[in-house]
Amino acid sequence: MILRNSRRATRAAVQCAAAALIVGVLPALAGAGVASAGPTSNPAQTDNFKVHSPSMDRDIPIQVLVPKNQDIESPVFYLLNGAGGGEDSATWSAQTDATDFFKDKQVFVVTPLEGAFSYYTDWNEPDPGLAKNLGNNGVNKWQTFLTEELPKAIDAKYNVNGKQSLAGISMAGSSVLDLAIQAPTLYSSIGAYSGCAMTSDPLGSKGVQLVTTVGGADPTNMWGPVGGPQWVEHDPYVNADKLPRVPMFISTGSGLPGEHDNLGNWRVKEDTAVLANQIIVGGGIEAITSACTHMLQLKTDSLGMTNIHYDFPVGGSHSWGYWQDDLSQSWPMLSAPLYATD
Repeated sequence: MILRNSRRATRAAVQCAAAALIVGVLPALAGAGVASAGPTSNPAQTDNFKVHSPSMDRDIPIQVLVPKNQDIESPVFYLLNGAGGGEDSATWSAQTDATDFFKDKQVFVVTPLEGAFSYYTDWNEPDPGLAKNLGNNGVNKWQTFLTEELPKAIDAKYNVNGKQSLAGISMAGSSVLDLAIQAPTLYSSIGAYSGCAMTSDPLGSKGVQLVTTVGGADPTNMWGPVGGPQWVEHDPYVNADKLPRVPMFISTGSGLPGEHDNLGNWRVKEDTAVLANQIIVGGGIEAITSACTHMLQLKTDSLGMTNIHYDFPVGGSHSWGYWQDDLSQSWPMLSAPLYATD
């Protein structure tokens, strides 16, 4: 009875947050808290190149933060951007201290700089809207690329130890859970920051539709008719029992203003309009991801899944300061299996 009532309360919270999105929050989904360019990367530690994707028939730009000592076999950490896919200024390298954070760590950090509005999944059909707005052929086969094509290219190019993990924010915070289900033996750990794990629920599917249509896409080109079998197949909440039993760090703020929601945040640059957007828009989005994530916790707890650590700060909007914190806080958990001796 307690579980049932909790679910009703959480769904009510999702409904309220979704209403807020439809009214005024939707325009910010593409950028999700972006204010300005971030810290300058260290070029000596960064490789930028393109990997050809046979499934998408185009070259995908990739950024890799490489460890100082490449003579040592090292693990790979795939770090995904959000709805902008790294095709805008909303990137880990521009908006966080990721380059500095990883410069002394023995790991290859791999980030695709494409995939906007795609949910990093395999679409059934090419999408003309995405093709027009993003300047590509509209073909999205991101599950194939991330789980098959890109790992082969990275393994061939670098001195890797055969272990890899995956993390992502916002849109990709949902995608990483689905990718873990679709490729259950590939990743040693998973980090999901501010994502919504529900895609087939009427409210969850509405969120997916909102994100994809911001990019000009037709969401039925992705998984067929909304609410159909493929939407269920790619729903981490419905398929929670299929999540691999590897360490997972899943986090979301509450949507209430937190420590990074102030004029002193360097991304805000004392701009009251940017701050208002971060608090109102980012707060509304984060309220939704919080509700989704609490529901996922209820589900995985009922399944006895003790491999997942949920982090629910009291405050926090849908913005980069909190994702930078998530990355550093989750790294000890995510990295442990990457260096473990079998």
